[in-house]
This record gives sequence, C-alpha cells and structure tokens, in this order.
Amino acid sequence: MNVVVLDDYHSVALTLGPWHLLGAGVDVVVHTDHVADDAAVVKRLAEAHVVVVMRERTPLTRARLERLDNLQLIVTTGMENRAIDMAFARERGVTVCGTRGGLSNAVEHTWALILSLLRNLPTEEHNIRHGGWQSTIGRDLFGSTLGLVGLGRTGTRMARVARAFDMNILAWSPHLTPEVAETHGATAVSKEQLFAESDVVSVHLQLSESTRGIITASDFARMKKIAVFVNTSRGALVDEEALERAVRDGDIAGAALDVFTTEPLPADSSMRSLPNSILTPHVGYVTEGLYRRFFTDIVEDVSMHRAGTPVRVLNN
Repeated sequence: MNVVVLDDYHSVALTLGPWHLLGAGVDVVVHTDHVADDAAVVKRLAEAHVVVVMRERTPLTRARLERLDNLQLIVTTGMENRAIDMAFARERGVTVCGTRGGLSNAVEHTWALILSLLRNLPTEEHNIRHGGWQSTIGRDLFGSTLGLVGLGRTGTRMARVARAFDMNILAWSPHLTPEVAETHGATAVSKEQLFAESDVVSVHLQLSESTRGIITASDFARMKKIAVFVNTSRGALVDEEALERAVRDGDIAGAALDVFTTEPLPADSSMRSLPNSILTPHVGYVTEGLYRRFFTDIVEDVSMHRAGTPVRVLNN
C-alpha cells in the first residue's frame, strides 16, 4: 500500500505519527512543499492508494480524482473538508475519513493576535532589541466591545475569554438567535450594528457557498477608525481587496490575519506589506498536541481501512 502525505510544511508527519503500527507492506511518502498545478498534484498521487491531506491545503477536485486510478482512501485532518469533491469520491468508491480536531487552538491564537496588535508587541519587541525603548501606547480590552461574526464552537469559546477580560460582546451570524447569544453572554445584533459598534471584529464562520465573501467593503466602511479586524477562520469569507484598502487608507486601525484567500500567500502579495497589522501563516490550529492527534488518527484510519472496517468516515 502506498500512502502519500501532502503539504507537511513542518516535516513532522513521520515523527509525530505511529506509522510503525501499520507493519510491513506500507510505503509512506511525505511531501513538505506545496504544488498547485493539477498536473503536478496528479503526478505526486499517481501511485497512491491512500492520500493524506492537511486541511484544505490541496483541493481534491473531480478533475484530479478522476485521474487517480489507484486511489482507495483519502484521510483529511479534521472531520470536514470542503476542498474534497465528496460526491465524486463516493461515485468512484473512494472512502474519505477524518481525524479528531481541536477547539482551543484557534481561540488561543486569535487572542494572541488581538493582544499583540492592540499592545503593539512587534514594534516594542523590535525597539528593545535594537537599543530603543517605548514608542507606542497600547489599548485596553477592559470595557471595549468585541464583535463576533459567528457564535459557533469557536465563537462561543472566544466569548468565554472576552468575558474574563470584562469586554462587551456583540454577535452576528446568518442564523443566530437572541436566546442563543444570551446563553453565551453576548448580545445578538444585526451585521451592520456589529461592524459599526465593535472595537475588535473577529471572524469565526465556516466557509461555504453561502458565506463566501460575506464580509464586504460596506462592512469595513461602517467600522470605527480605531477598530481592528481579525480573521483566523478562512480568507475567502472576506473581500480581501476591500480589507487591504480599508487598512491602507486608515479607515480602520489595523488587522490581524492568520488566513488568506490564496494560501500559501504568494511571495509578491501586497498583503505582505500591510501596515498596522499582524500576519501569521495559517498557524492558528498548529500545535504539537493537535498534530500528534492528527497523525495518530490518520494511522488508525489507514489501519482500519486495511482491515475493512474504516472509522471516522466523512458524510458531508
């Protein structure tokens, strides 16, 4: 059995996964770089019986899957992956399995970004390393307003932390009710009110056809000039050009971003020079503990597939 692991950016797949439990007869090939061209992806996967994908880094579209004659099993990290053509995989008899995920990882990283941005940590860290001293004035979370775009599994955990900071919490999503928001210490408001009144807007929606591009130039136009925008969910939820324009024109105070419409972010992307902002390369979920869980579950999925009793099968 040939197992191919894609997009192992950190080169940890072989060290964090108990691959030895699969025994003899399983050949594991790991790719640490990313390729985007259809032909290049298919070439890497041509002999694969099992493909392991890290989140949505490499889409497995119909155009790619129909050229993979040996493919039997796809394993994705997490229990949802909209970058896989599930209908065509089922049509081809390819099983798609997932792994356990994590909830705290993205929340912890989001608050790290918010605090770093509001306390100007990159600037002050640079100052002290280069002989300087204080040059900025930080801002308080206490008494300020957090606007949560999405109050699901991640958004509710964000609200829990915000309450510890004594923040006011507004929330909006397409189907959020006042009763659910109140349960988590938040006030359900319109999308327009959330963007107009929040000091920090943080996005925690799932990406789907109905939410793609849901945050628009009009939303940024409503924000306070002192407000900041934070996205650790998915880049395609946001009109990225409108966000960049709002930051560069000083219409909002800055942004903290862990996700982008195109990933990896192109080396020549103008987003890389976005002022008054903190950018990280989609590492909100990347922790050693979660990666150990991912690769342990991946090995189990492959093992159970070989035994004819696959577990954690995706049905979305």
